[in-house]
Amino acid sequence: MMRKLFLSLGLLIGMGSATQAQHAVWAAKVVAVSSQRSSGKEAFSPEKVLGEPNALPLGQISNEAWIPKKEGKDEFIEVRFSKSLVAKQVTVVENFNPGSVTKIELVDTRGGKHQVYENNKPGTLGEAFRSLQVTFSPGTYRTIGVVVTMNTKEVNGVNQIDAIGIADVAETMVKQQFKADPNAAKFDSTMVNLGPNVNSKYVDTHPIISPDGRTLYFARQESPQNTGGASDAQDVWYATLNNANTKAWNPAKNLGGPINTPKDPNGVAAVSANGQQLLVIGVYRPDGTLEPKGPSTSRRTVTGWSKPVPVVIEDYYNDDPENVDYCLGTSGKVMLMAVQRKDGQGSQDIYVSFLNEDGKTWSRPRNLGPTVNTKKAEFAPFLAADGKTLYFASEGHGGYGKSDIFYSKRLDESWTKWSPPRNLGPNVNSPDFDAYYTVSAAGEDAYLVSARNGIGGSKDIFRIALTPRFKPETVTLVRGQVLDAVTKKPIAAVIHYENLLTGEELGVAEVNPQDGSYTIVLPSGVQYGYRAEATNYLAESDNLDVTDRQNYSEVTQDLFLVPFAVGSTIKLNNIFFAQSKYYLRENSYPELLRLVRILKDYPEVEIKVEGHTDNQGDPALNLKLSQDRVNEVKKYLVSKGIAGARITTEGYGDTKPIASNDDEETRKLNRRVEFRVTKK
Repeated sequence: MMRKLFLSLGLLIGMGSATQAQHAVWAAKVVAVSSQRSSGKEAFSPEKVLGEPNALPLGQISNEAWIPKKEGKDEFIEVRFSKSLVAKQVTVVENFNPGSVTKIELVDTRGGKHQVYENNKPGTLGEAFRSLQVTFSPGTYRTIGVVVTMNTKEVNGVNQIDAIGIADVAETMVKQQFKADPNAAKFDSTMVNLGPNVNSKYVDTHPIISPDGRTLYFARQESPQNTGGASDAQDVWYATLNNANTKAWNPAKNLGGPINTPKDPNGVAAVSANGQQLLVIGVYRPDGTLEPKGPSTSRRTVTGWSKPVPVVIEDYYNDDPENVDYCLGTSGKVMLMAVQRKDGQGSQDIYVSFLNEDGKTWSRPRNLGPTVNTKKAEFAPFLAADGKTLYFASEGHGGYGKSDIFYSKRLDESWTKWSPPRNLGPNVNSPDFDAYYTVSAAGEDAYLVSARNGIGGSKDIFRIALTPRFKPETVTLVRGQVLDAVTKKPIAAVIHYENLLTGEELGVAEVNPQDGSYTIVLPSGVQYGYRAEATNYLAESDNLDVTDRQNYSEVTQDLFLVPFAVGSTIKLNNIFFAQSKYYLRENSYPELLRLVRILKDYPEVEIKVEGHTDNQGDPALNLKLSQDRVNEVKKYLVSKGIAGARITTEGYGDTKPIASNDDEETRKLNRRVEFRVTKK
């Protein structure tokens, strides 16, 4: 498997023929090492030099390569091979920051050493990586080991060795020098300080960008403008985008009460997809003080943010309550948390919890597993809008400083299988503190906190533009209003969206109670149905197929609610038939099952199902097709236990258009199935 991965990146291992390939061997055992950051299978351990080159991303810090702990002129590593060769070459693969190797010695079967390479002027090469190949005339001895000596003091920064190999032929072991990996994590710009409208001479930290990229929430520490003044450890602040093209921000404002309190540090952990709900740190007591017993939620109301209400999580506890982070997925059904628990890998770990069927409580936290979590702290999780890409800070995966930012992809629905975490590289990570990474739904820019070049030497919030390769997977942002179908006035409602093929509900979102606006984020690869729900109303669902959508986009779509009353007519927008046929497609079932539930919840209700077509073709055939289709709908409802006497049907063919039949865009609106409430 490793060889396949290696070859797929264009790093061609081999010696030509199959016979020759048997004469190249890579290190199989570490005998001695001058210093090490970790041991065993942990990141950067000496054992990472064993086997073929596999440190990825190329030219960036990788967990799969050895880093000496010290900076000295006599750092070394000694390895052994699984078999001896009369060697003609030795290859040392320097994955990152090459140029420190000063001496290479071959070790014979009797333990004797034979120097084959010397470099008296070690120094930075100006290259990100290299394959150092040394060829020589074969000796009279057989080589069983190699000692590589480095002067890391002369090459500033981290030095990594990925692999050490020997061969008894002069052909190169790595036929091509390392090429830049097009899939590697990289950035197309340096970090940009958001400037004095956002940052201050005080510590500005924990940025949270709304999915639409227009509002940035963050925490400011010990500012005189905090609720409790300069002695107030931390308040929540926010800034709104002034100009999307220039990416300029309006002056930041204190969020105020009831979220900010004068006695305890306050912080926002996440903002919902529509910006109507904040997940905040801590449980609020009546007197305004906080308990470290989990997160709370605050909702936007007509008069401002509501008093935070505790989030109920089954079996929640945190053995280190002073250190905690949370993240709410844009679906509103997944929550990540960084806490210390007895079933963790050690220290602070990242866990996931799911919204229960009651829509109010959350499941017992599930550890993301050893691929993401280590014995040291993992914190500041951020789940991108695609629901798959995880960004987090770690002290255990190694890197450029005490904590670096990594990303990993979720591989299945277990939430415990992840791709190997990848360091975001030197443009983001540094020897200083780097953490709290957040990305808008568009995936164009990332925001993070760094101690580099902050105003007044403090920690500040920075922005960095992402290359397409590094963005999360594509999503579509849908926004609009929920309106009364009769009065066209906004309604406070809840949005539900589902997979139309499986019927699985994928997310929920609340509507802005002031203007009825909503925002949902739909990852690509699915045909969605979505609707608003409110008391005493019937929903007209809509749908959007983003199965093959490749680029981020925004869609505006108002949703209508019909008063639940006799005479009300509701379009069943998510019922689908084969062209010119009356057979129901599978993606119609979720919509029809909701109608079944309504009829079961209200056993006195009777309905009339009405079918319509456009004006293309023979009017008589259109009339028959419309009648056949509504009969098929009735047949399905009856099959689910609804009495046939409660349902009447009528097909109108093309006689009742609601839009022009002159072009397809409007003509398709005339092809519809509706039901009308005839008795309640």
